[in-house]
Amino acid sequence: MKLANLETFVHLARLRHFGRTAKHLNTTQPAISSRLAALERELGVQLIAREGREFHLTPAGHEALRVIEKMLGDFDGLKLGFTDPENVAITLRIGAIDAIVQTWLPRLYDRLRQTYPGVQIEIVTDSTVNLLHHMKNGELDITFCLDPILEEGYRSFVVCSYAMSWVGSPKLVDEDRIYTVAELGTMPLITFQRGSPPYRMIAPYFQDESVLASQLSNSNSLPTMIRLAMDGFGIAAVPTIVVEKELDSGDLASVQVNKPFPPLTFIASYHPVPGSLLTERVAELAKRTAAEFCSETVPGLAWVDYNLR
Repeated sequence: MKLANLETFVHLARLRHFGRTAKHLNTTQPAISSRLAALERELGVQLIAREGREFHLTPAGHEALRVIEKMLGDFDGLKLGFTDPENVAITLRIGAIDAIVQTWLPRLYDRLRQTYPGVQIEIVTDSTVNLLHHMKNGELDITFCLDPILEEGYRSFVVCSYAMSWVGSPKLVDEDRIYTVAELGTMPLITFQRGSPPYRMIAPYFQDESVLASQLSNSNSLPTMIRLAMDGFGIAAVPTIVVEKELDSGDLASVQVNKPFPPLTFIASYHPVPGSLLTERVAELAKRTAAEFCSETVPGLAWVDYNLR
């Protein structure tokens, strides 16, 4: 039983696409089909059922996937255990949203560099929707964003949570005043990208008070939102910890409200496929790094809920 056939089946089960699997394994679609057929002959069962251009795992395929993933995981653990961390030479592809990049991701990056100096690290900063799309296509190894991947085979866990604050230019905001939700609704608002988790929180926040914002601008970039707020184009609900310097310097003012904006919870997702044991170690290191970062912040700005891990 060839190791390549086992690995191909696991990747195919994850990506659900012969073309993407071939690209990921740097081979051809006929080679993928050949490896799958060889594995099916060896096991004496059909592992996938085709439906036109689509396919799904058969009951035997699901059982085989469970066993093969464990076999390959054990083998990867054996290999990594015999390998000096300094000699681990792979490419690690990390996806993260702005709020993570601007807080503890640099610390994680530094620790990865120190622990695995031979690893090439690629960091992609994008929206949650796009990062999860890249993850499902096999273009990322681990993501830190605002939604989990709920599909079979993926692992997701809560990394940390950040408190949110409404902020704006001191020229626009009276810091001594407590604003109602109705009053916020009359001000120009700068929000996250439409369809994103933070954007989905905006409408309920105002609809609870039967108020809809009359002036709404969207951006998929947290730094852009902060810049627009600083320049007086509106107020924005952002993670407080990301704008501490701007609040301290007076470039931004905190909007005191009678109804707090809900906190953001950040989630890590990855897929334990052949060769991903290092990714699992990165996930564990990310847990520790985020917890350490949160413990060093002003109480109430960032925290870890260990019951959700």
